[in-house]
Amino acid sequence: MSDEFEFADKGNKIYETEAKGFNPGLIVLLVVGGLVVMFLVGNFVLYYYAQKTLPPRKKKPVSKKKMKRERLKQGVSAPGE
Repeated sequence: MSDEFEFADKGNKIYETEAKGFNPGLIVLLVVGGLVVMFLVGNFVLYYYAQKTLPPRKKKPVSKKKMKRERLKQGVSAPGE
């Protein structure tokens, strides 16, 4: 009885082999991660260079009105009054 039936996939053999090469997801992750790290390191280097070479920022000049108000708060009379 069992000789009458033949399975269609009897001749087909499935071989399980390990994938060769790198996982594409891993490659994308490494490339994006590398770019992010390069960006952060570049920003740090530029910031450090700018702190050493650029002169300090100039402060905005204080208006006469604000100077007068500050002196009055401190109890010193403003000149000309």
